[in-house]
Amino acid sequence: MADAQQLTAQFAAPAGVEEAAHRMADFAARHGSAGRRVVLVTSGGTKVPLESRTVRFLDNFSSGRRGATSAEYFLEAGYAVIFLHRHRSLFPFSRRYASLNWLDALQLVPAEGPGQGEELASASGFRTEVAPKAVPGLVPVLQRYQRVKEAGTLLSVEFNTLSEYLHLLMAGAQALSPLGNSAMFYLAAAVSDFYIPASEMPEHKIQSSSGPLQISMKMVPKMLSPLVREWAPQAFVISFKLETDPTIITERAQRALELYRHQVVVANILETLRTHVLIITQNSSTDLYLSEQEAAQGKEIEEKIVNDLLARHSSFINQN
Repeated sequence: MADAQQLTAQFAAPAGVEEAAHRMADFAARHGSAGRRVVLVTSGGTKVPLESRTVRFLDNFSSGRRGATSAEYFLEAGYAVIFLHRHRSLFPFSRRYASLNWLDALQLVPAEGPGQGEELASASGFRTEVAPKAVPGLVPVLQRYQRVKEAGTLLSVEFNTLSEYLHLLMAGAQALSPLGNSAMFYLAAAVSDFYIPASEMPEHKIQSSSGPLQISMKMVPKMLSPLVREWAPQAFVISFKLETDPTIITERAQRALELYRHQVVVANILETLRTHVLIITQNSSTDLYLSEQEAAQGKEIEEKIVNDLLARHSSFINQN
């Protein structure tokens, strides 16, 4: 069910996908030719429309924190990163200040002369400065971001809907396929399992005056299977499994590995997702923990996840 032909038949390609596909292909080719490993990180949740002219939609709680945080650690490790993320979800580096009201972080100071500050501020006799206490740790974060920007190792690609995500994932996989086993997929996005086909979707806003709403939804095709078998068969692929029942998490992860034949499942329980994960492969299970002391020091479990996967990717390349 989940091949490229059926994907395009069930989900029409949204506008902008072709242009994004070219950008991803150029990015992967440039860094691949330079001998750099490339990882495609998916992040955030997918929106599922309930109407053709969408007013209502189904969503999930994902903020994109794990994907955005992990992307930073991949960049620090020397990878080039294609960051396929939900529009307005958390972004590498700026994620630390996502809840900040920037108007509270800025202050006006008298301009020292013409050309100081932004045009509008200069024209009024003031320029803008950041209040240091309002944005703790900004300088080192900004320095790291500027190094990444100068190196051109981060490519941002946005999606909103489930359809956009699926088409962009396929395009990203095809872009990374020529890199063989130096390509990695870190599939941290929270992808909907259900959708309403366009042919069954009402065109206009669903009216509450019609009474209680009953919705019949189809299962979303599993893209992991064609990605592993067809689109990028030599790549190192990591999927994620989130559960609320700790008694089934390992069995579900192992079942996914057997079904899709990829390399790693990062499994976690909702209540402890920031402090404990399981790294599960075909023949091993590794617990990673973030202690209270480490958390107090500003450590993040994503650093441990990425470091573990870096070693596994190197081993995978050497074995293949």
